[in-house]
Amino acid sequence: MSSDSKQSDPKKPETVGYLDQTLRPDNWDEYIGQQHIKDNVRILLQAAEERGQPSEHLLFHGPPGLGKTTLAHLIAHETGRQIKVTSGPAIEKVGDLASILTNLSPGDIVFIDEIHRLNKMVEEILYPAMESGVLDIIIGKGPSARTIQLELPPFTLIAATTRIALLSSPLRSRFSGGSFRLEFYTNEELGEIIKRSSALLETNADEDALEEIAKRSRYTPRTANYFLKRCRDYAQVHKKNLDKDSVCKALELLEVDDIGLTSSDRKVLSVIIEKFGGGPVGLKTIAAATSEEEATIEEVIEPYLIQSGLLEKTPRGRMVTARAYTHLQFNLPEHIQEKLL
Repeated sequence: MSSDSKQSDPKKPETVGYLDQTLRPDNWDEYIGQQHIKDNVRILLQAAEERGQPSEHLLFHGPPGLGKTTLAHLIAHETGRQIKVTSGPAIEKVGDLASILTNLSPGDIVFIDEIHRLNKMVEEILYPAMESGVLDIIIGKGPSARTIQLELPPFTLIAATTRIALLSSPLRSRFSGGSFRLEFYTNEELGEIIKRSSALLETNADEDALEEIAKRSRYTPRTANYFLKRCRDYAQVHKKNLDKDSVCKALELLEVDDIGLTSSDRKVLSVIIEKFGGGPVGLKTIAAATSEEEATIEEVIEPYLIQSGLLEKTPRGRMVTARAYTHLQFNLPEHIQEKLL
């Protein structure tokens, strides 16, 4: 058989360009965690199917990497519907939205990622499309302008956002199927996820190696799968089994410590301790002292530090906790020692 006629298996890890998609679950049983969302969405989908109608519109929100996009694809797979994928920044003009919605077939799913970045004019056109299934297009300008109303086929909009506070109230209220927040995962759930991923990647990994990856994965499946792939690469290049020692050495190269802190995380904590006595200190001051952008600290670095009990946000500013002093091997100041007594 010639190489031209060779067909690659889409579920095999050799399909490098689609590796991340390969790791996505194909059914509800393979989707680990977020049980409260699974239970609600499955009832919603089954009820809609029994009525012969498309599902109502759904909004998923929460930190990045927890599975919002995966949920959208899983819903499409489970219902047998076509899914059209786009994002808020990609829909720049009303015409972009119109071209997507007018080319739908009945029952199709439209997935808009990062919907909080949608243009406000586009958002207003989306309201009647979601609520009444019509698209109001204005043709012309000034006194000669007129509105054309286009009937849309029944469809389901699934949206995802990491910044739900930036969504307008009118847009949030139109997700009649519900708004669901994805929570961080436990280490046990992450262990199950990367065990499944290692099987799909055809990687023989020791149990304690997978536990070590899970422990350092910041409660996030995307991070867990990323670490698994990098640890697999390290073991392969060094002709070793994927054991705990390989994991530790691979993550050391990535400057990830034993509780998942990166060099940027440690730098923020160290600066607060060394230059500002552990805080409280303001965000702008931390950004200036670490040469990091405020948005990066607030949206990327801080959430995990707070979740891990290493940093506190107070009305007066950010404060480092006793656990952070201990983890970074700094001596506890007297005022913290007194609190612990």
